Amino acid sequence: RMLSGYKPKNDVKGSYKILELEEGCSLDDVRNSYRNLAKKYHPDSSSGMADPKAFIRVEEAYRVVLNDLTAKQKPDPGEEEEDQFKSKSLQHRHYLSFEGVGIGTPSQREKQYMQFRVDRATEQVLEYRQHRLESLYAGSDLSRAKDVRQSKKVKITQAVERLVEDLIQESMAKGDFDNLSGKGKPLRKFSDSPHIDPMTHNLNRILIDNGYQPEWILLQKEIRETIERLRKSIVASRRKLGEPMTLSEQKQWGRICEQFAEDIRKLNKRVDNFNLVVPILSRQMVHFSTDKEMLRARKTYEAVREKVSDSDMKENEGEEGK
Repeated sequence: RMLSGYKPKNDVKGSYKILELEEGCSLDDVRNSYRNLAKKYHPDSSSGMADPKAFIRVEEAYRVVLNDLTAKQKPDPGEEEEDQFKSKSLQHRHYLSFEGVGIGTPSQREKQYMQFRVDRATEQVLEYRQHRLESLYAGSDLSRAKDVRQSKKVKITQAVERLVEDLIQESMAKGDFDNLSGKGKPLRKFSDSPHIDPMTHNLNRILIDNGYQPEWILLQKEIRETIERLRKSIVASRRKLGEPMTLSEQKQWGRICEQFAEDIRKLNKRVDNFNLVVPILSRQMVHFSTDKEMLRARKTYEAVREKVSDSDMKENEGEEGK
């Protein structure tokens, strides 16, 4: 910083006042005061006095006070001995390291270079946070309200988790878990097969006992229920139109057949999804054919019609006999 021409905006006395300190204080006092003020004014803190500009002023005052304390420190005796017995190599070679920062002996220049790196990193962090805050505050009020709602949800979730954990700990302290059946005994194995992982088997058994079903089983059940419903629906529609059909009834039947073909096409998409997730190859299903389903519906309709006609004939014969 000495060679880069950096000039702080605050003077030394003003910097001490900003940090709420007096000249002659120790380095630990400076650090503690900076830490407390940073917690108060830092934009990311939950303090009600958070202020980005005030935090930047505190940061600059902290750097000025650190530089002042570093300049007032006396060199160590080891450094004086190093000045007396330093090597007689060319002096300009000492300045090829540490990015050309600092003056004095190599150990002094190393300390100055480390302080320079710390200050440079601090400035970069401050610039990044300033840009980040500007981008955040540049957004709309809707985004701010959304962030507030999201933070409230997180706080509520954490509060509920802490409450549940406190209740569990309180119950354990009261001894509510001491009289549980099977306490201190190993879990009962559901299978004695040595080729099955007992932990996985136990977890699967617990899921089954609580009504859990894999996705492919639910899809298979849904497909079977859908095709049965479509078959009953097409037969019922045909019976409703009667025999023979008029011209308007034939048009209505044509629309019913088109809708039935569309439903079969959608059902075949579900069959494709089922084949992707089913774990057993032999359990895969084939597509439903619209022509075969229509032929099946016609045979079912004819069988129902014959059954109805036979029952009508028997009723007529019985009436004639009477």
